[in-house]
Amino acid sequence: MQAVPAWRPGRAKHARGQTATDLTLRAILSALTMSLSPTWSRRAFLQRTALLTAGALLTGCATGRTVRPAVGWLLYVGTYGPAEQDNLFLYRLHARTGELSRVAGFRGGTRPGYLALAPDHRHLYAVNASQEFQGRSSGSVRAFAIDPRTGGLTLLNEQASEGAGPCYLSLTPAGHGVLVANYAGGTVSALPVLPGGELAAATAIDQHTGSGPHKNQDRAHAHCILPNPAGRYALAVDLGTDQILSYALLPGSPLLQVPPKTAFTAQPGAGPRHLAFHPNGRWAYVINELNSTISALAYDAAAGTFTELHTVSALPTGFAGPNSSADIHVSPNGRFVYGSNRGHDSLVVLAVDARTGHLAVVQHVSTQGQTPRNFALSPDGRLLLVANQNSDSIFSYHVDVKTGRLTPTGFSATVPAPVCLRLLPDFTGR
Repeated sequence: MQAVPAWRPGRAKHARGQTATDLTLRAILSALTMSLSPTWSRRAFLQRTALLTAGALLTGCATGRTVRPAVGWLLYVGTYGPAEQDNLFLYRLHARTGELSRVAGFRGGTRPGYLALAPDHRHLYAVNASQEFQGRSSGSVRAFAIDPRTGGLTLLNEQASEGAGPCYLSLTPAGHGVLVANYAGGTVSALPVLPGGELAAATAIDQHTGSGPHKNQDRAHAHCILPNPAGRYALAVDLGTDQILSYALLPGSPLLQVPPKTAFTAQPGAGPRHLAFHPNGRWAYVINELNSTISALAYDAAAGTFTELHTVSALPTGFAGPNSSADIHVSPNGRFVYGSNRGHDSLVVLAVDARTGHLAVVQHVSTQGQTPRNFALSPDGRLLLVANQNSDSIFSYHVDVKTGRLTPTGFSATVPAPVCLRLLPDFTGR
């Protein structure tokens, strides 16, 4: 977000009553003192210069303007709420307590269930998970401008998703394009992002084909598409065909190179749904909806393909009820993987072996509601929010960054059919 409100020094308190300004000034004085040493090396000079530059930025010495650190998070909630009412919401999340407070509601169109934020945080994109758009079999994607002061949304434009029932979207690393997975249509598409954040019509469309042994695999069902960390490939996860497909991406362009190659084939009937990369870029994790498992994969960045490391159950031992697993995320520190279970209505916490990438179950915790579709970790990894679609609720959890374990904060929000959660830093402190 570009515009950052001024910060009055001394408001943000740290340990033993020190303010952020106190700590910064102390660091500057320490750096100046060390600079007088006759053994001051070139490396030390560079380190001190960096520290002084950071201190100047924090205290406003360089510009005469102070910058306030984020005190919480802005939470955007995509829902399956009625189109004739507000169905896209903005909340404020307190960074320390996990408390949620509603800020505003917006008209997001038909079932604005999945959201993505531009890399510069100036725009938000939402699928409209409809079966028809402008008289043909397609959903749509809407582009919104984000008010840098309030977080409010203004609709910019809307384009066809080029497939019915879009359920997922992501942006290329530089933000040049929006990648869309259309579940009902079994297609993936790429829409260029114009300089003002608006969307142009799709420039690439690919129809998936095939089926699987499960009753929900009568045809292709594209369920996820996202770029690899380097932005060289786009990986499309298809629940209907038990495959992950790899599309080459042109540098600085949203174009998908068609046809794709098969990057990974899951166990028949597994129903791969969502994919998440580990911060090291060498591993990835896919959650399988239909057999409620999570597969750890080794990623070949040059080829854009995966090799299975192993697969574990997303459910606790002994559970025999109906379940469909949904979402998956890796903690910012790379030490844990989290997945959601609809039916068991839980989050599974798994530890990542730092040498092998393998997973070991740490905890199963109730989501305190029904049908946890999507969840989100705060960028600092200390809070987790889960959206319970069928009980109209969002609950927050504290995350132990050392063990990965989740503890309910005691705070929640009531939201109609929440489906997707996206977080931005909040600098206002309101």
